[in-house]
Amino acid sequence: MLLREAAADDWPRIWPFWHRIVAAAETYTWDPDTLEDAARALWMGPGKRVYVAEDDTGAIVGSAYVTPNYGGPAARIANAAFMVDPDCAGRGIGRALADHILAVARAQGYCGMVFNAVVETNPAVKLWMSLGFTVLGTVPGAFEHPRHGTVGLHVMYRAL
Repeated sequence: MLLREAAADDWPRIWPFWHRIVAAAETYTWDPDTLEDAARALWMGPGKRVYVAEDDTGAIVGSAYVTPNYGGPAARIANAAFMVDPDCAGRGIGRALADHILAVARAQGYCGMVFNAVVETNPAVKLWMSLGFTVLGTVPGAFEHPRHGTVGLHVMYRAL
């Protein structure tokens, strides 16, 4: 697997799984009906360093970004988001992207990373915990999950 910084022309290969994941309304707080132009701005907009994971065939099987979570004197705290093509789940792509993004964030001078809204039923919570993230708090009943009903959103943090 190759992890590299994304190019603008990678978006058409990210969009299909981005759309599928967000439309499922199970793991992201973005509107499930987000149109492609708005999705591209959310994922690849200014201030974000976007990365992709390519498999041995050159297919993009995952993507992640890192960006400041806050501005000004708090700009030392990063935020990130991760997506793996659901057809490629279970192959270590999420962990590889996470390790890469954590290293990139450290190299960029961030001292910590925060996730603002992790759906508590998201299987990735186990990955984040294994990578040293802790749940700072949970906003109860903040997310309408299509299968689990009303669930909470975790705020997770890890020092870098």
